[in-house]
Amino acid sequence: MKAVRAFIERHPLLTYYALTFAISWGGILLVIGGPGGIPATPEQFERLLPLAIPAYLAGPSVAGLLLTGLVHGRAGYRDLLSRLLLWRVGARWYAAALLAAPLVFAAVHLALSLTSPVYLPGILTTSDKATFLLSNLAGALMVGILEELGWTGFATPRLLARHGVLVTGLIVGVLWGAWHLLPEDFWAADISSGGLPLAPFVTVSGFGFLLGQLPAFRVLMVWVYDRTGGSLLVAILMHASLTACTFIIGPSPLAISGVALLTYGFVLAAAWWVVVAAVAVVGGGHLSRRPLRRRVT
Repeated sequence: MKAVRAFIERHPLLTYYALTFAISWGGILLVIGGPGGIPATPEQFERLLPLAIPAYLAGPSVAGLLLTGLVHGRAGYRDLLSRLLLWRVGARWYAAALLAAPLVFAAVHLALSLTSPVYLPGILTTSDKATFLLSNLAGALMVGILEELGWTGFATPRLLARHGVLVTGLIVGVLWGAWHLLPEDFWAADISSGGLPLAPFVTVSGFGFLLGQLPAFRVLMVWVYDRTGGSLLVAILMHASLTACTFIIGPSPLAISGVALLTYGFVLAAAWWVVVAAVAVVGGGHLSRRPLRRRVT
């Protein structure tokens, strides 16, 4: 037991990511009955999704909270709570956190909807708009809380102590994208491929997860976190805004697949990287607010 504890204290980030993937992916595999349930049929996916989501979201939150206690004890929980309650950060940072996703999604959908009706926002194609809006907002907030207790609550501060905003955002973002691969790329492949051959579709789609929208958005999240002095609350709201826009402004998952889905993903990713570049240019080529901090032990 002492050897395990010593390993965790020497390699907290490695332990965090290993535990996050083990809980999330292991939970999904238990729900779907093992690797044989990949890819799922539409009926299987719809039936098992409500059970898979809680197992999936448990990874970052459980790993983050557990390792905060193991590595830092009560002081770690006090620090986590203080960052969660850090709300006095200036209105512009709330605007950046809450409005970046709606503006980017609206611009992308305005452009793409001119080429095909499959890109019309989900809020325009649903019949019960009030229920659709409220349920997605509530779900997005829950996703933001559960994920950011780990990604921003535990991993990001430790990486920022070693690296700048860009490198930290890329590390967290690529691993965040990889974390999405099992449920959104592999398990749902038969549904989202739209009849395209699965192997090339999964490869191209997976490339988008690893280097596309999620890493770019995570760089912006780390930038906002750094500029707000470490507000976990604002990070949660920013994540919730992205998730809400994915379902409210994004196209209905039942209406888009195949080439249209890949096109949508890469256009959205390009838009986010343009935003990252614009922020860097405005910042004089730098994203970090302050000099790199000393390495954490």
